[in-house]
Amino acid sequence: MKILIISPSAGDSFYCGNCFRDSLQASALIRAGHDVTIMPLYLPTDHATDGVPIFFPAVSYYIEQAMFRKGNIPQWISRLASSKMMLGLAASMSGTTSAAGMEDMTMSMITGEDGAFKRNVADMIEWIKREGRPDVVHLSSSLLIGIATPLKEELGVPVVCSLQDEEVWIDSLKGKWADVAWEAITQSAAAVDAFLTTSNYYKDLITEKMPALRPTVIYPGININKYRKEALPENPTIGFFYRMNDLDGLDTLAEAFVMLKQRGTIPNLKLRIGGGNTESDKKFLARVNDILRPVMEDVIFEQEYLPSAHHRFYREVTVVSVPLRFDEGVGLYICESYATGRPVVEPRRGSFPEIVGDGGILYEDESAAGLAEALEKILSNKALYDKKREAAQKMAEQRYSDEVCAKALVELYEKVIK
Repeated sequence: MKILIISPSAGDSFYCGNCFRDSLQASALIRAGHDVTIMPLYLPTDHATDGVPIFFPAVSYYIEQAMFRKGNIPQWISRLASSKMMLGLAASMSGTTSAAGMEDMTMSMITGEDGAFKRNVADMIEWIKREGRPDVVHLSSSLLIGIATPLKEELGVPVVCSLQDEEVWIDSLKGKWADVAWEAITQSAAAVDAFLTTSNYYKDLITEKMPALRPTVIYPGININKYRKEALPENPTIGFFYRMNDLDGLDTLAEAFVMLKQRGTIPNLKLRIGGGNTESDKKFLARVNDILRPVMEDVIFEQEYLPSAHHRFYREVTVVSVPLRFDEGVGLYICESYATGRPVVEPRRGSFPEIVGDGGILYEDESAAGLAEALEKILSNKALYDKKREAAQKMAEQRYSDEVCAKALVELYEKVIK
């Protein structure tokens, strides 16, 4: 089966959950014998298939939206704005989690109605025609749903669309725009043959906002053979692996770690932090460093983020905790932890009760003290740790394996192709 995945990129400076989910799905399908192309939007990414150009390049598309919506952007401006240097600069500054000020671009990608969108999608379709019509196109997010109609009209190809954490972006739109965006997605959904999402939690959330969508739940799939490591690190090590920012709760974990070190109940305890960051996170990271200063000799900060090296991080930790401050639709780092054979400690919110299952501990008190207590519980009780670890490995094999994911994706694709 020839599959085209259209995936927006955040520039690879930090762990982007949706970007990495797309990469995992593509890898699972390729290992299952399918011909898969990942087409990047906005910014460069290592997840993209070699030789595929970047469509809707972030800088030039933003300029088109701001200044040339009714007319053509001059070619010299487009070339300069889409250059490797400019996109690299944009990637280094990417990472906003707020849509404030991005209302026009957001609505453009959802409705597909303005001139800037039509020019860019025409370039995309011409490239697809040259490369050969795929059997199915998979959109990474409903925030790209405006692409579906021209794909159907020009190529006659089935389109499926993933749903995951759109509300984090849409609900931060100013004023009336959030309601307008949800309504526009519902209207554009007519061009999509099937929707899918990564948890029953998110299925329920999205159908409450848009009852007509009714997505299929397909859990993420991890290549267990790449991740699994039986041997634990010499010293008990707590791992944080996600974007290093306030929303993802790194400061809460830092405070909890300091509390545990002060108690001294877990000898030789270490903290390993990875997942990358952006320029906008520097002020927050300075505060985290201040929190950790008394125990910094027991903290390992991974300065470089590499999408291809996720598995190495999990092998160096004993337990993983990402104490989010929002309700996430899946938590890929949980699935990765389980593939490696590492339990997790997470707040009881969002999809976590469903995704964590018996492979970790859920805590109610979301303060640093509540997190410290939960971490101490699993790290000071070997019998409990071993039980959770065994359950995590079982869930990885039965629910979060790449084989299970690829099989479910292919079944969905075959339905829409027929």
